[in-house]
Amino acid sequence: MIVTAPHYYKEFQCIAGECPDTCCAGWEIAIDPKSLKKYRKRKGPFGNRLHNSIDWERGVFYQYGHRCAFLNDENLCDLQAEGGEGMLCKTCRRYPRHVEEFEGVREISLSLSCIQSAKIILGCKEPVRFVSREREGREENFPDFDYFLYTKLIDSRDLMFRILQNREMDLRLRLLMVLSLSHDLQRRIDEGRLFEADGLLERYGHPGAGERFRRQIEGMGFGPIRRFAAMDKALEILSFMEVLNPSWTPKLAGLRQALFGQGPGAYGRKREEFGRWLAGQNEFDWQVLGEQLMVYFVYTYYCGAVYDERAYTRMKFAAFAVLAIQELAFGCWIAGGGKLFFEEFADLAHCFSREVEHSDPNKKLLMERLEEQWDYRMETLAGIIL
Repeated sequence: MIVTAPHYYKEFQCIAGECPDTCCAGWEIAIDPKSLKKYRKRKGPFGNRLHNSIDWERGVFYQYGHRCAFLNDENLCDLQAEGGEGMLCKTCRRYPRHVEEFEGVREISLSLSCIQSAKIILGCKEPVRFVSREREGREENFPDFDYFLYTKLIDSRDLMFRILQNREMDLRLRLLMVLSLSHDLQRRIDEGRLFEADGLLERYGHPGAGERFRRQIEGMGFGPIRRFAAMDKALEILSFMEVLNPSWTPKLAGLRQALFGQGPGAYGRKREEFGRWLAGQNEFDWQVLGEQLMVYFVYTYYCGAVYDERAYTRMKFAAFAVLAIQELAFGCWIAGGGKLFFEEFADLAHCFSREVEHSDPNKKLLMERLEEQWDYRMETLAGIIL
């Protein structure tokens, strides 16, 4: 089996009770069958606590006040205190490590939903490198796995990484190029012309492709009024989602009010001020932060299209996530009186990820909204990005 991970993967260290946002609260923790079997066999007083703290029908730990039944007052896990790491279920042992399985390939990443991981991902100044190695182990079986589609997704993603990490181009141009590439690849998937993918990749990978693309999109950017309406509508989607952490609701409402509460005129002026503020920052590189976010979401989700053939929708998901996080950070800058710190940006990214990435209904809702052609067609996304 080939195992791949970003080069910063091993930098993560859990800070346990020191964490400002424990991973043992705010969401349900699914228990794998092997751990459930182990917990059933546990005897004595702690065994009784286990039996009374698990929803056996659904295979999850009970929560009290949105906190796992085993999370104590010091924000430490009583399960681990009782039996060591071996007592934890697979979800708890693995988090914040995220795994995507393909035929003969396992891709591992750190989850942005963990604040410590978010600081590592966003604090990386250099382009991310993905390190692969062979490892013995049991491979998953994937009936009807479309290996030809998978190879084209991998090839296109490799090119997308090269485009996204080309810092000679403006980030906005890079985002639109990979969106356009996924759009064109999706047409070939839908029309059964995947054999044309190599020619498509050659065209987008040509040395002059960036400049040609830049000329094509000139004048497509929205003015402040249209962007105001588009971003207000985009962030409104988040308010319709299942809430995992109760603190997210007032946080989102406050940032939306800071962004849109005074109308499009004030919004446009603030954006201009924000742009000038960013230009004067040495420690806060907006382009690099956006690049790292986009690479993270593309790495995590794009190749999953081998299972649902939604390559373009998955790329729009990645672009939406980057745009939403950046817009919320802009709102944080407004609310903060023209100040924004790296820790605040990382916190916004981890809060967004926690709410969107760790709820299947939320991911499903967002993917479905992004497939509405009028609101999130290529031209609209280009207008927002530019």
